[in-house]
Amino acid sequence: MDVRRIGIILNGVTGRMGSNQHLLRSLAAIRDDGGVVAGDDLRLLPDVILAGRERERLQELANRSGFAQTATDLNQVLEDPRYEVFFDASGTSFRAGFLDRAIAAGKAVYCEKPVATDLQTALRLATDCERAGLPNGVVQDKLWLPGVCTLRRLRDEGFFGRILSVRGEFGYWVFTGHDAAEPPQRPSWNYRSGEGGGIILDMLCHWRYLIDDLFGEVRSVSCLGAMHVPERVDESGQVYRCTTDDACYVTMECDSGVICQFNSSWTVRVRRDDLLTIQVDGTAGSAVAGLRDCFVQRHERTPRPFWNPDAEQPLDFHAGWERIAAAEQVNAFRAQWEAFLKHVALGEPFPWTLRAGAKGVQLAECALQSWRERRWVDLDSI
Repeated sequence: MDVRRIGIILNGVTGRMGSNQHLLRSLAAIRDDGGVVAGDDLRLLPDVILAGRERERLQELANRSGFAQTATDLNQVLEDPRYEVFFDASGTSFRAGFLDRAIAAGKAVYCEKPVATDLQTALRLATDCERAGLPNGVVQDKLWLPGVCTLRRLRDEGFFGRILSVRGEFGYWVFTGHDAAEPPQRPSWNYRSGEGGGIILDMLCHWRYLIDDLFGEVRSVSCLGAMHVPERVDESGQVYRCTTDDACYVTMECDSGVICQFNSSWTVRVRRDDLLTIQVDGTAGSAVAGLRDCFVQRHERTPRPFWNPDAEQPLDFHAGWERIAAAEQVNAFRAQWEAFLKHVALGEPFPWTLRAGAKGVQLAECALQSWRERRWVDLDSI
């Protein structure tokens, strides 16, 4: 079997998401399994160089991953023809600058979301790639979650009948850092508007591609954001004032007529099945999916409750739900990496482009406008 090595520059992956999901659980795992099978006689093997500013952290990550090459001079490695793919997982506010440099160097580009902090820049980056004929993509990992894949299968089988509405609940309590025994789980830039922070910009990019894929294109949005916790402690132990939202409450209308409501919060304690749950209600049945599991209630098993607050509730509302076995899925980030490598090497279709990613930035931008102006905002076609 032939092996084709694909040189990949991984930029800004020393953070938790980049190192765990993209490097260790995706590219290192692909390498350890012998590469991506791309036909009867071809495997695609990632050949990675780690790029960033801090040599010691890069070397530590190189030792953990088994990819030995590191670089602190990005311009030099961008000039190296051995590396045909540039991937960025740096801070949101830096992403556009890095992508500009990679596009100018003629690299295929792949990046974390959001693509940029504003729609105009996101669309410009997409256009630049398209004009240069460069393969390009943005991470849309939640499409490959087992729970979401099960929802898609139920929809395709007609389980729901006519889908009426969707309710999403996402989030958990992010510790403020004031208690030394409970350090924050997210970096401080997430709570600073000037550094690309805010849960609206972060999470609505996810909800856009997920809703578009499952329920119909988002056409209008109403959003209320909030900064519930005004003060936190940063990585150096210094108290700082938060300047952007840590929760948002969003209603979206799809072109299919489906109404989607998503609450996202870093200031909520979890009492539900998972960190993310999505309830889909239809005329023939309902489903509640988490990251992995999915439970359904068919029309014939739907209870008939009666309102009587003066008596103990006689119904067990959990009893009418059955667990649906989810198909076993590889890591969601790895699944998309495999698809992107096939796209680069073989030209296989890859719809999750920078232009598709710009739609998420559009939704976030319109949601911020809705919050600011306290009204519904319609989304233009991209």
